[in-house]
Amino acid sequence: MATVAFQGLNWRWRRFLRRRPIYFSTLRCPHCGKQSRDQMPSNASVYFYRCTRCNTLFKPLSGDCCVYCSYGNVPCPQRQRGIVR
Repeated sequence: MATVAFQGLNWRWRRFLRRRPIYFSTLRCPHCGKQSRDQMPSNASVYFYRCTRCNTLFKPLSGDCCVYCSYGNVPCPQRQRGIVR
């Protein structure tokens, strides 16, 4: 009986975690390779980003909505929620 209740809570916990987006991503500069961990905005897309090492301004690749989807290890919160395809 206790294992059934635990399985129900585990299922609900996993469902809750799936709905919450991750707001931190590590961007990698396509020019020099520097990695920087940044917080993504929850309600907007970032179209341009300037590297702190080489000062290169880069933009998203074609088909992506922002630089986090193109060069980050985690997609933007809008894509995680399914708002942007």
